[in-house]
Amino acid sequence: MKTHLYLLLLAAGISAAPQMSSMAELLTLLQQMCEVMTKDIQNLRIETPNNIDDVNCISTIFEGMEQLKNNPAMKKFSAFFQNFEKLKQWLLPNLAKEGKCDTERRSTTIFIKKLMTFIRKVLKNTR
Repeated sequence: MKTHLYLLLLAAGISAAPQMSSMAELLTLLQQMCEVMTKDIQNLRIETPNNIDDVNCISTIFEGMEQLKNNPAMKKFSAFFQNFEKLKQWLLPNLAKEGKCDTERRSTTIFIKKLMTFIRKVLKNTR
């Protein structure tokens, strides 16, 4: 499942921004989202998996991305979220039944940083 989320994020990034061709650029996009959210005064809290590598937490990550998408501060990234949604709909029927996912309500910036950490780990393991 790790690979599926990794590919989903990459594909959404590439289709949202055709000039995006690498994971480094996807990480930059997520960093930009993080910077926008640090300025957001709504202080949105998102259920965030305690362990981002837990395969039981994929739907929690999808729900968190949905909350981000609906935040007015994220309008600038609407193309990314639209493509993420399309790809998610394609992937969901193929997901196995999930077990329990340990989560905690955290700030949006922590949620995004955990996604970035996940991507960096996957990149490191593929080398």
